[in-house]
Amino acid sequence: MGWLEYTILSFTTLFVIVDPIAVVPAFLAMTPDQSSEARLNTARVACSVAAGVLFAFTILGEAIFRYLHVSPAAFQIAGSILLLRIALDMLHGQRSAAQETNEEVLAGAAKEDVAVSPLAVPMLAGPGAISTSLILFQQAGSLLQRLTLFVVIALVALVSYGIFALAVHGIHRVSPLALKLVNRLMGLLLAAVAVQFALDALAQLRGCES
Repeated sequence: MGWLEYTILSFTTLFVIVDPIAVVPAFLAMTPDQSSEARLNTARVACSVAAGVLFAFTILGEAIFRYLHVSPAAFQIAGSILLLRIALDMLHGQRSAAQETNEEVLAGAAKEDVAVSPLAVPMLAGPGAISTSLILFQQAGSLLQRLTLFVVIALVALVSYGIFALAVHGIHRVSPLALKLVNRLMGLLLAAVAVQFALDALAQLRGCES
């Protein structure tokens, strides 16, 4: 896989699984009494923490696999199943419980500071996003691609902040039907990526057996 292809795959996959567009309604619901400036600060902290969590798990992923005696192919198959579940929920126009539960959203609404939890974790940097980052790190074929992944994580966090900023200034008035359509299209794309991850892992296992 070439550098450009890997970069595009990494950005689209991570952006779809982080899914900041679907987080916007919860973000606004959890910050009803905050000023625009306070909301922007909450979004800034949440996106920064989410990026930091993804950085940390991506860096430590291989050490964790070695400690648990888990092969990268096995984790990739498990991660693809999780991503497929999230994708199927997105195709039905709903936010997956694998990303966050209704109880976590309600608990967040009762908190004064929601930036770190539940907004950053698990809404933005949840199990799906962490698994995706680890899988993409394993698929990197060179040091340049691995470094590119960290840039992509930062870029996804920056774009997510931009979406929250637009929401604060009124883009949440966009038709819910349009948002659901976008969510379903992103779910279809994520399902295809999840299947491809599983196929790649199976190919690795066959290569090890031969």
